[in-house]
Amino acid sequence: MSRRTKLQLAASLIAQAFQAESGRVYSRPALTAMLKRYREAWQLPASVGLARFIQFLQDSKQLSVVRLSADTGEVVTRYVWEQASPQAVALTLRPSAYLSHGTAARLHGLTDQFAKVIYVNKEQSPKPPPRGALTQEAIDRAFKGQQRASTYVFHFDIYRAVLLSGKNTGALGVEDVPTPEGEFLPATNVERTLIDLTVRPNYAGGVEEVLGAFRRAHEQEKVDVAKLLQTLGQLNYVYPYHQALGFYMERAGFSEEALASLKALGLHHDFYLAYGLKGLVYDAGWRLHHPRGL
Repeated sequence: MSRRTKLQLAASLIAQAFQAESGRVYSRPALTAMLKRYREAWQLPASVGLARFIQFLQDSKQLSVVRLSADTGEVVTRYVWEQASPQAVALTLRPSAYLSHGTAARLHGLTDQFAKVIYVNKEQSPKPPPRGALTQEAIDRAFKGQQRASTYVFHFDIYRAVLLSGKNTGALGVEDVPTPEGEFLPATNVERTLIDLTVRPNYAGGVEEVLGAFRRAHEQEKVDVAKLLQTLGQLNYVYPYHQALGFYMERAGFSEEALASLKALGLHHDFYLAYGLKGLVYDAGWRLHHPRGL
C-alpha cells in the first residue's frame, strides 16, 4: 500500500476550511493567504508550495481553473472551489464591485435576457459636480449623439463580463441578491436597477427591454415608489431622468399617485428617452421624445 502524502492526510481539513469560506472564487494571492493561514493546522511542510497545493486540489476535482480574457489581451486567472455562478466569477475582477443593469434586472426577475452578459459595476472615485445650469440646447446636443458604452469586456466560457465605471454613489441601493446557484451576491436593488436601466438603456437591451422591466416590476409588485424617488434624489443626476421614469411607469400601469410624485419634481425641459434615437414622437405629458410604438 502506498504511503499517503501530507496533502492527502489533510484533505478533509482542507475541504472543511474551504466550505467555511463565504466565497467560492479565488485569486492566486487569496489561495496563497489561505495556505499560509492554515498551513500549521493542516500540518503541511514548507515544501508544499502554492503550485503543488493547487495541483492537488485540481487533481481531486475540487478546484477548477477559469481564465477570463479581455479584448485588450489581458488575462485573469481565477480558481473555483467546487461550483460558483458566472456572476460570482465576474465579480472578482474588481474589488468592491457589484452587479448592475441587465444582470441585476435578471436576478430580480425583470428580464429573461442577459444570461450570457454580466454587467459588473466598479464605481469611480468621487468627482466634483458639474458647473452651470442645464439648458435645452445642451440636452438636445448631447442626446443627438450616441451614448458611450464600455468596451472593457472579459470573455470566459460562454459568458462576457462587461466592466462598467459607474458614478460614485457609495454603493447606493446595493444589497445581497440570491442567484439561481444559491449564492448571495452584491447587486443593485429593484429601485436602483430601474433607474440605472433608464439612464443606460444600452446596458438593458434597449428602451423596449427597459419598458418590459418596468411592466414586470409593476405586475410583480416589486417597486417601492417612495424608495425609488429617494434613490433618484440621492443619485442627483443633472439630466431630468424623472421624466423618463415617469414615461416608463405610466406605460407600465403605475398609479396616478406614483406618476404625480414624479411630475412634482418639475417638467422644465424637453427630454429624450435615450441617446441617438431616430423617428421620435413627442409625449407632451412628460415633455419627452421617444420612439414610435412604445
